[in-house]
Amino acid sequence: MRHLITRGNPFIDDNARRETLALDQRMRSLSATERDMVRLVADPGFGRWLEQIRNVGGCAHPIYLSGHTTVRDGASGEVLRHFDTANEPGGRLAVRCRNRRETRCGPCSRLHAGDTFHLVRAGLSGGKGTPAVVRDHPRLFVTLTAPSFGQVHHVTDEGKPCLPRREGGVCEHGRSVGCRLVHTADDPLLGQPLCSGCYDYAGHVLWHAHAGALWNRFCDRVRRLLATSAGIAQSRLRHHVRLSFAKVAEYQQRAAVHFHAVVRLDGPTGPDAAPPDWATAARLETAIREAADTVTMSAPYSSSVGEWTARFGTELDVAPIRSFGDDAPVTDDRVAAYVAKYVGKSVAQAGGSDSRLSSAAEIPYAGTTAHVQALMGMCWRLGGLRELEGLRLRAWAHTLGYRGHVLTKSRRYSTTYGELRAARAEHLRGASDEGLHDLGDGTVTESAWRYVGSGHTPAEAEIATGIAEDQEQLREIAREIRDRDGRGDG
Repeated sequence: MRHLITRGNPFIDDNARRETLALDQRMRSLSATERDMVRLVADPGFGRWLEQIRNVGGCAHPIYLSGHTTVRDGASGEVLRHFDTANEPGGRLAVRCRNRRETRCGPCSRLHAGDTFHLVRAGLSGGKGTPAVVRDHPRLFVTLTAPSFGQVHHVTDEGKPCLPRREGGVCEHGRSVGCRLVHTADDPLLGQPLCSGCYDYAGHVLWHAHAGALWNRFCDRVRRLLATSAGIAQSRLRHHVRLSFAKVAEYQQRAAVHFHAVVRLDGPTGPDAAPPDWATAARLETAIREAADTVTMSAPYSSSVGEWTARFGTELDVAPIRSFGDDAPVTDDRVAAYVAKYVGKSVAQAGGSDSRLSSAAEIPYAGTTAHVQALMGMCWRLGGLRELEGLRLRAWAHTLGYRGHVLTKSRRYSTTYGELRAARAEHLRGASDEGLHDLGDGTVTESAWRYVGSGHTPAEAEIATGIAEDQEQLREIAREIRDRDGRGDG
């Protein structure tokens, strides 16, 4: 009846039409993000979607999956737990992207850094399946750098000039061989070569391409030196001592990779066994210093660059790691936090790109400085040489030729990322699956999942960013409370 009355009343029709037109006009005046926000909030599944994004910590690029998981009693076939995305918004479930790069996803990068902290710390003080006796093993924190490829601008101590040259002079390209400027920490000249013509860009790129293999050869050299110093045959060293390590790669301001590594000596069976008495930190340091000074690796010969040999730079830092409670500058927690800090960094911090290049035409847009663009260009040129095809320089031009993992460790250093993630997932399930744990291996799990999408719309990205910031503030408050309670305040 109301429909018939309304339909026949011209005043009501005009009012409804005007309201519709006004609403349409207001919507057109909004930005694309604001219109998307209206659509998102009006969706009946908005509340559940919001809960999903909170569960993934405000991930900046979540992966959406569709499927189901069913847990049954192995004996009776009774369904103990069932989850299906059919009733989820859009029939899909958001999971973390788990990208370690801070430039790609801050929330997942912080989570990965936390996992790295526990992985490295477990290898220093025990825990996560690693015995606490590792604290008593010889442990060193080692920094290995790349060699010099040419003079670059840098910050000096006590406000001294960058590269003073009393005699002055210019190079063969007409550029000054010195720099009398006093650079600040945010000076864009830092890390840039004084003369791009004199800078060895080919050597820089080739060093990156061989850095991972050079590290492996360095470890082999350390083992040989340890065996020789102890009077043991090299083939028998593994029956006496085991070299364990965890290392992280970091790009310096000059866009050259260097390594920070925790190096530890264990007994023959790993961290659960004490090393022999002769395996001391002093003997390990001597072997590391000699290996870093002598280990080399030859690149494939090319008529364009001639014979080229990779080696570490002369700047080497070796420091013993102390246990918790000591006032030493290098302690278990500090080393673990230092390594975790850099695991989320990438070549983007040095001006490079996190995305691969499909052509040389993308280089001017991928590199933020002329120095980085020159390195990418050198990767592209050398990558086109047949004798250097095995280095895959074009595929890794965005990382300036370096193709190693940001963090690597020896097999028995400590736990793994997979084990840490599994333990976190088990913890998050909590009491909802408490009954399933009691059944042990008597359950059967059936799962079927498929990828259905990823990423956010503009409005979803705004909300996810706010969730990530809120959770970070809550973590910061929790840290402040723990620090306050640890000091005995209030």
